[in-house]
Amino acid sequence: MPLNVVILAAGMGTRLGRPHPKPLTPLTGGRSILRQQLDHLGAAFGAGTAAGAGTAAGAGTAEGRRAHIIVVVGFKMDLIMEAAAADAAFVYNELYDQTNTAKSLYKALRLAPPGDVLWLNGDVVFVPGLLESLLSQIEAGRTFVAVNTASVADEEIKYTLDGDGYIQELSKQVTGALGEAVGINFVAAADRGVLVDHLERCADTDYFERGIETAIAEAGLRVAAVDISGYGCVEVDFEPDLDRANALEAGA
Repeated sequence: MPLNVVILAAGMGTRLGRPHPKPLTPLTGGRSILRQQLDHLGAAFGAGTAAGAGTAAGAGTAEGRRAHIIVVVGFKMDLIMEAAAADAAFVYNELYDQTNTAKSLYKALRLAPPGDVLWLNGDVVFVPGLLESLLSQIEAGRTFVAVNTASVADEEIKYTLDGDGYIQELSKQVTGALGEAVGINFVAAADRGVLVDHLERCADTDYFERGIETAIAEAGLRVAAVDISGYGCVEVDFEPDLDRANALEAGA
């Protein structure tokens, strides 16, 4: 069964202040953020990343599974669709200017084929090898949030753990945080229905992390924190983030 991959790319990206969707922001070397993500997905899961594509997965991939990629679009969706037409299917969040990532992810999870789902924020820039480091977790069917334990910035989504080592809190308001979420996450097929239920209950302005947090607190969902601190990864919200992302791209 192909692995479902969702890229959340519906937002307006106002904090970065570009006229185009943030995932189309060019990086050092000419690739956009979105193209870098698609290239890394192709490397991790083989050449057949487009919905319905038929080429075989390459060596080192998750037991030969291809990635069925869905991009959630909204703001200037025609530009995103043109850039990723050969690689992905698309889900339209028509309320992109009124809702946040919880509702974009909710729409994608409801419409994606059955199975596991790996999802990425559309503004995450990361180095080669990061996705491959997550393959063992994916194949084990272990729902997780990828985290960076080397940084705990005020503006980022932060987390704490419970006594069993699973995520307990997950939000920007966490105190005593152990690190921050990087915008790369996975829900196993067995946990997907619970997450969908809690995303549906989220307010329009909530980030998807709110749905994870309430599923943990109210439904007992167990979510691992997978440390990827050894790999460069930047979520691009502001100009200094883009500078750091370009430094990663230049050094890759």
